[in-house]
Amino acid sequence: MQVEINSITVNDVAYKDVWYLREEVLRKPLGLSLKNEDLSRDVLNTIFTATINNKIIGCVFLQPITEKEIQLRAMAVYSNWQQHGIGKALVVAAEEYAKINGYNLIILHARKVAIGFYEKMGYMPYVNEFIEVGIPHFMMKKDLIKERLK
Repeated sequence: MQVEINSITVNDVAYKDVWYLREEVLRKPLGLSLKNEDLSRDVLNTIFTATINNKIIGCVFLQPITEKEIQLRAMAVYSNWQQHGIGKALVVAAEEYAKINGYNLIILHARKVAIGFYEKMGYMPYVNEFIEVGIPHFMMKKDLIKERLK
C-alpha cells in the first residue's frame, strides 16, 4: 500500500481525524484525554499526516520555538501501523520541512519507550529524565546544520 505524507493545518477537515488519532494513541492509554488540554498552540504548528487509502494512520507536529529552533511533538501512529516505517517517514518529512525553512535544530520530548527510535533517526538525549503526562520522557535534539553538511 502507498503511504502519503501531507501537511495540514488545524483548519483542515482532516484535523478532526488527527485529534482522534492523538486521543487514541497518546492519551487514552494513559487514562487522559485531549478534551482536558489546551490545544490552542496547535494553530502555530505544521502538522504532517501519514495516510493510506484516505485514512490517517499517523501524525507529527512541528512547532517553531525560535527563528532557528523547532520542536517535533505529538508523534502518533496507530499501533497496527507501527514498525512499518510510518513514523520514520513522518520524521523525515518534518526534518525536510525544517531544513527548507531554515531551522538549525529540532528538539523533542521523547517518551522513554521511544528513545531508541529517535536515536536511530540521529537524535541525542540532552536533558535527564523528567515526567510529562505522567510518564518518563527525555529531551532530545538533532543538529540540522550537521545534516546539511552530509
